Amino acid sequence: MTSFSLHTADTAPEASKALLATAGRAYGFVPNLLACMATSPALLEGYMTLAGIFNKTKLTETERQIILMTSNRLNGCVYCMAAHSAISTGAGVPADVVAALRAGTPIADAKLEALRQFTIKIVESRGWPAAHDVQSLLEAGYTHQTVLDVILGTSLKVMSNYTNHVVQTPLDPAFAQHAWAAAV
Repeated sequence: MTSFSLHTADTAPEASKALLATAGRAYGFVPNLLACMATSPALLEGYMTLAGIFNKTKLTETERQIILMTSNRLNGCVYCMAAHSAISTGAGVPADVVAALRAGTPIADAKLEALRQFTIKIVESRGWPAAHDVQSLLEAGYTHQTVLDVILGTSLKVMSNYTNHVVQTPLDPAFAQHAWAAAV
């Protein structure tokens, strides 16, 4: 496998330098995912921009993490499962929800479980959910906007999960205590 660079502010392409500086200020360090993405300034900017847009949805932090972590698990992304476990824990997502997302087991809250199930349908069907899948989400108390916001969140995860698969992003020490392995 070809080795990809883990860029720093000194080694990154010029168009990625300001983005890495922004990430460093936001996280207190530059996550290895972003350091790898910096090889493509367009990918890095697209990912960071889309993440910012996803955070503007009406979804709660817990709901956003359900979409992101469900996508990560289904895509087998070891890096993003660890990173989002840390992010979720730090953001106050209930521990039982984080544990269920990591294990791929049902969430006790029926509404949140409906969101997890719909996200599974979106990822596994590659965007072709059955009409009853959409209806189940709506009956759980979500809206048509939520349906489309799930697509937004899963699109974000395609960018990061696929990047991690290709570049084999090393796990940051900040996420190490949340290391995750896909069930075999």
